[in-house]
Amino acid sequence: MMAFRVRRSHRLAVALAGLLAAPVCLFGAPANAAPAAPADPLGGAFSGAAARYEVPRDLLVALAYAETHLDGHDGAPSASGGYGVMHLVTNPTRHTLEQAAALTGRPVAAVRSDSAANIAGGAAVLRAEADGLGLRAADRRDIGRWYSAVARYGGAANPSSARLYADTVYDLLGAGIHTVTPRGETVDVQARTVDPDRGAYADAPDLNAPRLAAAADYPSAHWAAASTSNYRVGSRGASTIDRIVIHVMQGSYAGTISWFQNPSAKVSAHYLVRSSDGDITQMVREKDVAYHATVYNDRSVGIEHEGYVNDASWFTDAMYRSSAALTRYVADKYGIPKDRTHIIGHAQVPGTDHTDPGPNWNWTKYMQYVTGGSGGNPYTPEQVCGTGYSVIDSAALGTSGTVYLLYDTSSGRNCVATIKSTSLGTATATSAYLEVQGSTRITDSGDFAYYAGPVRASAADKCVKWGGKAGSSTYDSPFEHCG
Repeated sequence: MMAFRVRRSHRLAVALAGLLAAPVCLFGAPANAAPAAPADPLGGAFSGAAARYEVPRDLLVALAYAETHLDGHDGAPSASGGYGVMHLVTNPTRHTLEQAAALTGRPVAAVRSDSAANIAGGAAVLRAEADGLGLRAADRRDIGRWYSAVARYGGAANPSSARLYADTVYDLLGAGIHTVTPRGETVDVQARTVDPDRGAYADAPDLNAPRLAAAADYPSAHWAAASTSNYRVGSRGASTIDRIVIHVMQGSYAGTISWFQNPSAKVSAHYLVRSSDGDITQMVREKDVAYHATVYNDRSVGIEHEGYVNDASWFTDAMYRSSAALTRYVADKYGIPKDRTHIIGHAQVPGTDHTDPGPNWNWTKYMQYVTGGSGGNPYTPEQVCGTGYSVIDSAALGTSGTVYLLYDTSSGRNCVATIKSTSLGTATATSAYLEVQGSTRITDSGDFAYYAGPVRASAADKCVKWGGKAGSSTYDSPFEHCG
């Protein structure tokens, strides 16, 4: 099994401090923002900053990609006050933008709006975190030893959110990155097996763990409570809730979770949906009033989506399907009509100055998924196992699901995932296993809402036995797919 288990992917940020009911999704250039200077090629900027501050280049790219997909947004801030491709922050509780300027000797305006200066600033801040943790030169050469520095770079409100942030970055290192920047430059990170040293974060609750879902209103959601300063306790029900409001975070998943846990944010939403795989976290009870839609706060459920309004790359099919399943669940629960009068974008809230979800959000596709036009499990085996894996075999588990065997030719690893077909969104007994000949069987078994797995193991030049269970059906293969 690979050293780092990738159960999901990607993350982070949200909300400038503002009025009590101020919604998240804020994205606009500040009045005093310096005009963005033409950027040097990002590839060279990452390599140069990595060399200067002795930070692993691929780690620096993965961190930036998790935050912004390498889009600096022309010097405009994220919802939590983060700037540039490295998401250097200035808000009431964190000032890494100013720290970066001091460490690099560059003006704050340059670090804010110039990509090369911003990347150098991010590298300097990350190196400062490593120095604070006592990483020596030999330690810094091991990319896994940077885990705690990455967790601290995100400025999370608690250890569980910090772990989610760092896991996102290391997920990307494990899966690899191939992306084209908004300026047309290709940036790559080769997939690798990484053994992260989580240090003190190893004991932090894992917000990616499906078994944390039991506390949430939505069966397949994780639960991570927002700060009590960012919502109002209520007793709402079907007689009160008649709208579902769709938002875009203007930031990343892990960062938004952390921001909603920060008492100074004064913003929140009931649910957050991740871009890469549709993972869902609930932060405010449906009965309570989240601060996300001003005049519609009392009557609505708010759903935030990872990403930025002006960057369509964040709006994946997995996100659409998972969010639509959630919206369908909430609509059915409270008797909300499944139409565009009752399922609205933040921009449709009376009196708002927000534009999300924006022109890149595909309302036609989304509403088809909400109304059942293209229902089904929002997850595919490739999404569960990660980038590089392709299906090489499968077996039906009656009508309850299918178990898949996948292989990644670049790493020589197999992966098994069981994808449910029935009881979607409801946690039921599901399992997946993989056994490499001569090694101990690895199993993922429990009550899952959509799938079991991924179960991965290195199997180059070996035979494997694989299988799983969903409902009352089980499949067990012989040793096969040798070599």
